[in-house]
Amino acid sequence: MSTLKDRLTADMRAALKARDELTTSTLRMALAAVGTAEVSGKAKRELSNDEVLGVLTKEAKKRREAATAFADAGRAEQAARETAEGEVLERYLPKQLSDTELTELVTGALAAGGFTGKAQMGPAMKAAQAAVAGRAEGGRVAAEVRRQLGL
Repeated sequence: MSTLKDRLTADMRAALKARDELTTSTLRMALAAVGTAEVSGKAKRELSNDEVLGVLTKEAKKRREAATAFADAGRAEQAARETAEGEVLERYLPKQLSDTELTELVTGALAAGGFTGKAQMGPAMKAAQAAVAGRAEGGRVAAEVRRQLGL
């Protein structure tokens, strides 16, 4: 079993004992998503830490998008709940890069690959995502790559 999954399980049990309803329900949801990812495909398998991290990243993104949608619809209570769930999930994600750190990493990745111009956007994004290694959202990375390629 992966160590991140073990940590999620242990933290959920601790939250359950502490009667922390928000953390308990959020971690249950996250563990359910991990379990679903484990059984997707032809055979059940254990996810690696990186794969569990990917599932948590997707779940955190869902919470941010839902909070925005609820806020836009004037449903502040639901928006606050989604935001709080997102904050619980953020505890398990790597620290996000600042804008200057992101710019430096993308610049280095583009220079190393010699990427210039619109036609090389795909390979440039692949190189930039590898350099960032999940420490920034894909949208932020794509915007920076576009900016540096002059698109």
